[in-house]
Amino acid sequence: MTFTRKLLAWYKRNARVLPWRETRNPYAILVSEFMLQQTQVSRVMDYYPRFLKRFPTLDALARSKPKAVMEAWDGLGYYARARNLHRLAREVTRLHDGTLPDKPEELRTLPGVGQYTAGAVACFAYEKPVPTVDTNVRRVLTRVFGNAKVGMRNAELWELASRLTPRQGKRAWRFNQALMELGALVCTPRKPKCPECPVRSDCLAVRSAERIRSPRAAHPR
Repeated sequence: MTFTRKLLAWYKRNARVLPWRETRNPYAILVSEFMLQQTQVSRVMDYYPRFLKRFPTLDALARSKPKAVMEAWDGLGYYARARNLHRLAREVTRLHDGTLPDKPEELRTLPGVGQYTAGAVACFAYEKPVPTVDTNVRRVLTRVFGNAKVGMRNAELWELASRLTPRQGKRAWRFNQALMELGALVCTPRKPKCPECPVRSDCLAVRSAERIRSPRAAHPR
């Protein structure tokens, strides 16, 4: 079984139920991605539905006053995200008729949108077969395919992720979600749960650790 098939089979059995995975609404997914930057999922779960209830559409957010947006974000931290999200809503309303672009290169021109967020919106909202390399994915790919001690350059990681991402949109959606989920639940920064990992047999870091633990073969005298 290939790396991708093993990963997707594991994801089907173990994926968490998260509200932003239950929608393909570009605006709702954009909000979730802004909130999830530097913030734990458990905290975002509290703020996400309240924010969408107060600002249910991109147009509603664009028409709101900055004070109202900051009040809704209060307590979530990293307030530049809220300011950028508000600026983005106004810019998209003014320049794109209120419709978020579906191409990563166009999304990256918007306030607060970097390479990962652009890929995430394109893939998770529009099911574009593009890579999404966040911190969790970076860790998984580095351990499985690279050198966990030395690391991999950013360009190398994105190139690798692009090669691995399935060409079919729905499958790419599941693949990218699965990579992030594996990094969040199993391939964690500290004390990774390697025995539970579905791609353990493919992992260079695991193989390296096993070689280190194995007793050296006795040399004939």
